[in-house]
Amino acid sequence: MKLATFCLATAFLAFAPPLHAAGITTADSLLRAMLDRYNSTWYDTLTFVQKSTTYNPDGTTKVETWYEAALLPGKLRIDIGPPADGRAYLLNDGIATLFEKGKDPRSRPLVNLLLVLGFDVYKQPPETTLKTVQSEKIDTSKFHEETWQGHGAYVVGAEKGDTKSPQFWIDKDRLLFVRLLQPARANSADTDDIRFVNYQPLAGTWIAARVEIWNGEKLIFTEDYSDIKANPKLDAALFDPKQFDPNRRP
Repeated sequence: MKLATFCLATAFLAFAPPLHAAGITTADSLLRAMLDRYNSTWYDTLTFVQKSTTYNPDGTTKVETWYEAALLPGKLRIDIGPPADGRAYLLNDGIATLFEKGKDPRSRPLVNLLLVLGFDVYKQPPETTLKTVQSEKIDTSKFHEETWQGHGAYVVGAEKGDTKSPQFWIDKDRLLFVRLLQPARANSADTDDIRFVNYQPLAGTWIAARVEIWNGEKLIFTEDYSDIKANPKLDAALFDPKQFDPNRRP
């Protein structure tokens, strides 16, 4: 009897869906599940060196070194090239400021959905994330499941078969952001397909060590991360445009 009971229980567990999946049927429940899964362990700060590669239509490539730092949620700093170049991008709670040597800083409102869905989502209320993605014309009432690179995925923003509408994809098992489809910056009639790949363990959670941007069948931009550090001590002043100093980097 004990053996039969054990076998029955084992069979049930083998075919039962993951516990977290049972209640995930909407964008709201998905974002809540993501926060619940990682909120207590996800890193608060992050730094890494980024190899940025642009793939030009003529077959040539342009490679730059970017130095990135994040204070979650909502703050991102990218220093481009050596400090002497004075080039940097600061995102501070929805306001982006661009610095270029010899020019006045330029600021404007900006939503960085990669920061929001890949990082901030694990450190802020789901209502905040939901409102932010809705502001970027993602229809959060549309929700379905797909298979992505051999794994199940939740899709928010599109009906099944629609790969044109703005939408984001979340890995079903690990609840990690894997894909964003949105109008291309160069031509809104085209679609940029942005992918987080090569996830690696980091400080008990995860980091996608590579980002790819595709336009149709063409790879147009990649980011490859190295020297990745979780939870370094970062001063909030590093993300304040009024206190920007190209020689004072994270």
